[in-house]
Amino acid sequence: MKKIDIVKKILDANEKYAFENVLFLAEHKKLCLNMISSPGSGKTTILTRTINDLKGELKIGVIEGDIQTDIDAERIRRTKAPVVQINTDGACHLSAAQVSAALRELPVKDLDLIFVENVGNLVCPSDFDLGENGKIVVLSVAEGDDKPIKYPGIFAKSKVLLINKIDLLEGGLVDFDIERAKTDARRLNKDIEIFPVSARTGEGMTDWCDWLRQSVKTV
Repeated sequence: MKKIDIVKKILDANEKYAFENVLFLAEHKKLCLNMISSPGSGKTTILTRTINDLKGELKIGVIEGDIQTDIDAERIRRTKAPVVQINTDGACHLSAAQVSAALRELPVKDLDLIFVENVGNLVCPSDFDLGENGKIVVLSVAEGDDKPIKYPGIFAKSKVLLINKIDLLEGGLVDFDIERAKTDARRLNKDIEIFPVSARTGEGMTDWCDWLRQSVKTV
């Protein structure tokens, strides 16, 4: 009986589309960032705040991934940014093929920056290359400061760590050691950029937006 490595075949097919996405983005000279986190970390709130804070400077489009519903895509639409919804119907991550199709639905020529908001999961999305220029991992203080050592894969692969909901640290509402999270993330990835932010209050968003401005210029 012939043994078929299903996982290898899936990853090989994904790599083909990922390479096509790399070529597409390079041809159009566009920056594409893949945002990954656990559910409820605040990815969509960060994106809406980022789009509004950079309005008039950078034109941003979003590929929105969810297992079901278009609730988050509707929030993006209210910012007037173009958005394409992908529903995975149970899959725990977006694929490069799905992103390839979505890129061709966006007005890419008119954009400076494209965000992919991946399905809420710290494990599966980190294993699938989408052909993006970089991964952004979001960790909310409500999740605990041990996540970098518990889920090392995504922290090791990401260009940026956004530590979100830092407004909850005031008054000791949550127990989260920012320095421990930073140290553990940098032990995995010495080059990772780390921005503590509150998408709700806007604290720390200036440094994050400055990083985006500079990154767009270098594509």
